[in-house]
Amino acid sequence: MSMPAFITLSNLSWSTPDGRPLFSSLDLSFGADRTGLVGRNGVGKTTLLKLISGELQPQSGAIALGGRLGVLRQSVQVEAEETVGDLFGVSEALAVLLRAEAGEATAEELASADWMLEARIAAALDRAGIDAEPETRLVALSGGQRARAGFAALIFAEPDFLILDEPTNNLDRDGRQAVIDLIANWRAGAIVVSHDRELLETMDAIVELTSLGATPYGGNWSHYQKRKALELAAARHDLADAEKRVAEVARSAQATAERQARRDRIGRKKAARGDMPRIVAGGLKERSEATGGDNARLADRRCTQALEDAGAAREKIEILQPFSVTLPPAGLPANKVVLKMDSVTAGYRPAKPVVSDLSFAIVGPERIAVTGRNGSGKTTLLALVTAQLKPWTGTVSIMTKFAMLDQQVSLLDPSISIRDNFLRINPRAVENACRAALARFMFRADAALLTVSTLSGGQLLRAGLACVLGGPEPPSLLILDEPTNHLDIDSIAAVESGLRAYDGALLVVSHDEVFLEGIGITRRLELPTGRLPA
Repeated sequence: MSMPAFITLSNLSWSTPDGRPLFSSLDLSFGADRTGLVGRNGVGKTTLLKLISGELQPQSGAIALGGRLGVLRQSVQVEAEETVGDLFGVSEALAVLLRAEAGEATAEELASADWMLEARIAAALDRAGIDAEPETRLVALSGGQRARAGFAALIFAEPDFLILDEPTNNLDRDGRQAVIDLIANWRAGAIVVSHDRELLETMDAIVELTSLGATPYGGNWSHYQKRKALELAAARHDLADAEKRVAEVARSAQATAERQARRDRIGRKKAARGDMPRIVAGGLKERSEATGGDNARLADRRCTQALEDAGAAREKIEILQPFSVTLPPAGLPANKVVLKMDSVTAGYRPAKPVVSDLSFAIVGPERIAVTGRNGSGKTTLLALVTAQLKPWTGTVSIMTKFAMLDQQVSLLDPSISIRDNFLRINPRAVENACRAALARFMFRADAALLTVSTLSGGQLLRAGLACVLGGPEPPSLLILDEPTNHLDIDSIAAVESGLRAYDGALLVVSHDEVFLEGIGITRRLELPTGRLPA
């Protein structure tokens, strides 16, 4: 009888090459459950997966494994000649079957041949929702299809644990759903790093990684959110109590000092009038000084403890409290035509259109989601709207100021600071207005002077939003291309919150249904499939 699979982390510590500790004395255990690993970008989620998979070695502590791991990376790197069979690691075994069918296999090869191999490969590919053969070259597949092929290879290997790092990133809606369904039906262990809230809803447990350590929560994403809301409320209560104690300690110390001062004044007056012998007055003075010193030290200890308690409570709130951003009003009238495309056909190769005879308009502060499978032309549509691509036929007209934020936020100059980018994009803004706008997006004081190239994904998108929407004349149309890719969940929540309050028009390409619902999409533009990759 086989032993149950497990992963146990004991007293695990890891620091970055520059000495920044990611986690220390970490104790965690995983069994045959599907566990979502969540936390803000940079907290060490991917590093933890690399330690578990053996790609990195612990600096201290130990990792014990019981069972076989199957690891899916964020991207599937491919060589020009690599096939689906190579990804599965079965190319030689398939070659043996081909030689057997041709009557060219040796007796030894025939004895070791896996006659059910092709059927098992087909079953794995079918479960992953990909129409491919073992000899299909990976370069012939789209990014989403390659991700599915990688998942199919994991299914084929039948590991005891899946180790998945952002498995739904860069997948279209169907691809995301296929991965979500696969993991929902997975009956062995799984550790999944993801910001995909639909996927996290299928988990049996959530582990949150923060700068304070790792905290396990039973249940899925919704259950975790409820627990976090209760924890945040409790932390706010603790902070209020701690701040109350700081004030009470200060008042008590002040009252004690004032009482001692009154006693000292009375004693000095008596000594001055000669009401007490000099030796008695001297003794009282010494006792007064000693008492005053004791009171001061006691007050200092109480004050220090109260301040430490308040600091700890405040730090916990900073970790529990979601980010938030506030956008200035764009003042877009409800009846103003913002964008109009009329009978547009366009593409990249003659006679091979990606977009054909497309017409649509945005009127007023509409919020339109552009959806469709990978390769349906979403990126091409945005290129037409922003005049990066000219239509073959038809017209594209934008009647208002607009801003485009792609996944790389390429409108920002990576070599200069956030502040300098803001002033470059908003040349009429003064320094105070610049700093105030950046502060609304949580870039306060020195944070505004960070060089763009050093920012995390969440910081980068916030900086882009700050620079295009925080100026004196914010655009009335905001165009977003997969804005949630590579963001942590707190950053997604921040962007959602800001966009919900934005009164301009939105044109958004995204496969994240929870995000689209969160920003209040009012209409969808579904692009048909079967076209060339955009």
